[in-house]
Amino acid sequence: MKRLPIGIQNFGKLREGRYLYVDKTREIYQLVSEAGYYFLSRPRRFGKSLMISTFKELFSGNKELFKGLWIEDQWDWKTKHPVLHISFSSLGYKSLGLERALLEFLDEVIEEHGLEVKEESLEKKFREVLESLSANARVVLLIDEYDKPIIDYLGREIEQARENQQILKKFYSVIKDSDPWLRFVFITGVSKFSRVSIFSDLNNLNDITMSPRHSTLLGYTQAELEHFFADYLRAFGEKSGMSREDGLSAIKNWYNGYSWDGREFVYNPFSILLLFYNGVFSNYWFKTATPTFLVHLIREKVYYDFDGIRVGETAFDSFDIEHLNVETILFQTGYLTIKEYDAKRLLYTLGYPNKEVKQSMLEYLIDTFSEVEHTRVRSYVLEVEDALQEEDLKKVREIFNILLYSLSHQLHQNRERFYHAIVHLFFKYMGLDVYSEVNTSRGRADALVVLKDKVYCFEFKLNKTAVEALEQIRTRGYLDKYRDSGKKLIAVGVNFSTEKREVDELLVEIL
Repeated sequence: MKRLPIGIQNFGKLREGRYLYVDKTREIYQLVSEAGYYFLSRPRRFGKSLMISTFKELFSGNKELFKGLWIEDQWDWKTKHPVLHISFSSLGYKSLGLERALLEFLDEVIEEHGLEVKEESLEKKFREVLESLSANARVVLLIDEYDKPIIDYLGREIEQARENQQILKKFYSVIKDSDPWLRFVFITGVSKFSRVSIFSDLNNLNDITMSPRHSTLLGYTQAELEHFFADYLRAFGEKSGMSREDGLSAIKNWYNGYSWDGREFVYNPFSILLLFYNGVFSNYWFKTATPTFLVHLIREKVYYDFDGIRVGETAFDSFDIEHLNVETILFQTGYLTIKEYDAKRLLYTLGYPNKEVKQSMLEYLIDTFSEVEHTRVRSYVLEVEDALQEEDLKKVREIFNILLYSLSHQLHQNRERFYHAIVHLFFKYMGLDVYSEVNTSRGRADALVVLKDKVYCFEFKLNKTAVEALEQIRTRGYLDKYRDSGKKLIAVGVNFSTEKREVDELLVEIL
């Protein structure tokens, strides 16, 4: 079996080392066969840097690296182009400052290619470098992680993010005026900033982030998984004891589900590679990083129910550092994806892409709202699950109070929504059918938990009484729709006390 290219982002190293490569050159050919200015946003660890490196080797005419791939006999290998590859992850902007780091990078390019460049300012030097490089052939400009100098400072260092945003805006403005010297431009990153804030002068940029034509450019399709990883699938089946069908179903449940058009779905490459390397299911992608600014924003806004959100196209249009939108950030960073697209209404349904992300995100959110160590979350969840099956509501109350006691005083808020969040996330983590704030003809139930043989209706009050909560369930008929289901109907009235910082009353009634 070919070696797994875990962490390898250099196409030359991958091919020369005989690592496994999922052949994307046919889709790449669709892009490079035409001159164009392209932009693509994808989450981290999705192969963006490897694709940029592939472009670089292709335009440099390194035919040997493409031997046996689809593009080998489709490309004009005699024509070579100078490539200017800017990877912001390798620039020392944190120590030097962004403008200084870019100037030093351009100086290195000038020295490497023996260019004669007289301009000193950043924008003018960049323009002259592009012009000088194009002396013999038009330039291929590849920009990787274009947004990193902004993303790294979101949250508590917002002023630095604003400053870097303005520097990048001026830097990228050079590209359009350099059109006579450019053959191909490809810009990629995690986020998609509004055109006005970053690319105001680059109005010929083709954003292919959500284009159906390029929806499988990154990530592995089901067909690619089964074809290129056939040997690893067999080995995985032998080790796990699963049949091929059961193994494929489990892998799909854990790691498939990312989509940018609501039609084609792909696997996260990083998780698949580590799955076959280790031979066990785990939350590989989620462990790599979680933006702290995102956690702070979620806690501040008390957002917790992200599955099944319906949004219009404007939700994907921009990433505004002045007004951060939780749904937009979660989508662009890969925690949510498009599950369905309603072409008539132009509405997208967002949700967690797969088990890995859903399980990890729910655990992280419980940790965020309750400040209980995330390593303890799973054990608490399992205790609550057993308690609900056994109708032991006393145990449920005890565990929720453990969570509430763990909170610092500053995090206790006089809002029912804050307490709803913890309850909802626990039930959702269990994989139970939980419906928060369910509309009925006579009101809105706080939470319905549907089990095989019983249905719980939870109604929450803040600084009131559990009696009032039970009365509301009865009088508004929150469980009426289940009366003919044959299931046991259990009403649970809960009152949270902000003074005691606990569930001070919990009453149960069988309806």
